[in-house]
Amino acid sequence: MLILNSEEVRKALPMDAAIQAIKSAYAALSSGVVEMPLRAHLSIISEEAVSLIMPAYVQAKENALAVKVVSVFPNNHERNLPRINAAVLVLDAKTGVPQALLEGGMLTAIRTGAASGASIDILSRPDSKTAAIFGAGVQGRTQLEAVCTARSIETAWIFDLDSNQAAKFVEEMSGQGSIPDDLRVAPTPEEAIAEADIICTATTSTSPVFPEQAVRAGTHISGVGSYTLEMIEVPPEITQRAHVFVDSRQAIMDEAGELVAAIKQGFINQDAFIELGDVINGVTPGREDADKITFFKSVGVAVQDAMAAQLALSNARKLGLGQEVEW
Repeated sequence: MLILNSEEVRKALPMDAAIQAIKSAYAALSSGVVEMPLRAHLSIISEEAVSLIMPAYVQAKENALAVKVVSVFPNNHERNLPRINAAVLVLDAKTGVPQALLEGGMLTAIRTGAASGASIDILSRPDSKTAAIFGAGVQGRTQLEAVCTARSIETAWIFDLDSNQAAKFVEEMSGQGSIPDDLRVAPTPEEAIAEADIICTATTSTSPVFPEQAVRAGTHISGVGSYTLEMIEVPPEITQRAHVFVDSRQAIMDEAGELVAAIKQGFINQDAFIELGDVINGVTPGREDADKITFFKSVGVAVQDAMAAQLALSNARKLGLGQEVEW
């Protein structure tokens, strides 16, 4: 069995290829060729933490079978440990034999960035030049990388409640790969989105991180941070002005705080939610109006992990990455 650490996963999952893998994942999910039970939530009450178990089987051109266990421990920041830790077990889809064990924190960050990248490539205006990133953590970094992979971004604004963290983000990410040199710390949420063509939120906030009325016509919003009904990053009332796209209708109704709140408050009906996979498959149109706001909400689904892990495993073997162990 092949073992891949965090750095090896990063090398095996370049963002452009990861975006294509996530598009394939969403297309397969909406086509009905995926077996994917809702993820199990295991609460660790003493730590105010949760472990999530996420299996998926994809029966498509490239079969994939994988299980991810991801733990979110908010108090790890005080221990100088990552808030999110995860592992992904890849199984042979024909035999069930374990093939690889991948460090899942990096894979999660990349595939979550790639989810935004897929939505941006499909739904944002092609002439988008300015981005706003909310959240200066690991997820925010891959969000920025994905935005700049999907569109030719010239300026990006970074907002975080910890301004020092935002400044560090700017220092470390400026000019990396497709990311422009012009990264700016936004002193307020309003300034962050004042000129934004694309907004990405990657936080665990329980209240909206920017005001709805400040969002410009034609903006694309990608919300990927919240994954429980208590978490709300994007103002629910934005759904009155936006076309709403989701990764999975079923998962959204169980886990997307802002969209469930929008339904309860009468802003939108759940029948209006469009799966991104249906757009990819040509079943439903995407953006039809340059002035319309598009909002993609993802809570993260196991099919993303399965397809991303399958790609990482294939690339790792080609590149000679990882350590083989007897099983």
